[in-house]
Amino acid sequence: MIWRTNQENALHFISFCRLLGLVLCSNALIVYFAADSIRLAVVTTLACSLLLQVGYFGSVLFSIWRSSRACTARHRGHHVDGFK
Repeated sequence: MIWRTNQENALHFISFCRLLGLVLCSNALIVYFAADSIRLAVVTTLACSLLLQVGYFGSVLFSIWRSSRACTARHRGHHVDGFK
C-alpha cells in the first residue's frame, strides 16, 4: 500500500473543499435566479449541504461494512462473493 504524505492529503482536502464550495454556491445562485428569493436560496443550499453530509456519512458506513465483511470472509477462508 502506498502511503501519501500530509502535503498530498492536504491538497486533496483543499480540492474537496473547493468542489464543495462550488456545488453549494452554484446551487444558491441557480435557486436565487430561478425563484428570486434569498430565503429560498439559503434554505435549499442548507438542504443541499445536509444531503451531501448524509451521503458522505452513508458512504463511510458502507465502506466500513464492506471492509469488515471482507475481513470476516478472509478469516473464514471465503471470498466476499461467496466462492471458495
